[in-house]
Amino acid sequence: MTIELHTWNTPNGRKISVALEEMGLPYKVVPVNITKGEQMAPAFLEISPNNKIPAIVDPDGPGGKRVSIFESGAILLYLGEKTGKFLPKPLAERIPVYEWLMWQMGGFGPMPGQVHHFIALENEQDRAYGLKRYMAETRRLYDVLDRRLAGREFVAGDLSIADFAILGWAWRHPRHKVDLADFPNVKRWYDALMARPATKRGMEAKLD
Repeated sequence: MTIELHTWNTPNGRKISVALEEMGLPYKVVPVNITKGEQMAPAFLEISPNNKIPAIVDPDGPGGKRVSIFESGAILLYLGEKTGKFLPKPLAERIPVYEWLMWQMGGFGPMPGQVHHFIALENEQDRAYGLKRYMAETRRLYDVLDRRLAGREFVAGDLSIADFAILGWAWRHPRHKVDLADFPNVKRWYDALMARPATKRGMEAKLD
């Protein structure tokens, strides 16, 4: 059964393509061109009521029934549960995965996303305040991640969906105006993940 990945070429979309490749799940990309407002189409809103990509449709969901899931964090948790991969079974080992997944969803995504917004503005006065605020917070979050990765290979024990979630946004570090050399533990982690064949396929998958 092939999973449909409704998405576009964004950090949140890359989280899921990487996870699907790492988990060895068959999938096909259904592009949703957010630059043309396709995320507002009624058919897409049926599976993603918040009109945001990505969303997936799994024809072989629980009980063998078709299921759709929206929100990238929810999708990662679902895929981890479905496959039993990259989501440890013992609750004690799941806690850091939950923590760092939510850290990404609540901070290391929304904050760099604001950098993306303000850096694209033409009016210098409009750009200045937003970039000062959100670039500072983005760098703080990179520093949090760098400290977390000191002395450990991955953010939550073994490689997990939390790493895939964070990687989707770290992938855009040039757009955040962040040099990973300033965060050596993040750079080591990033380079190691990007060297994985399945992660590489997920990053190179055509999503648009």
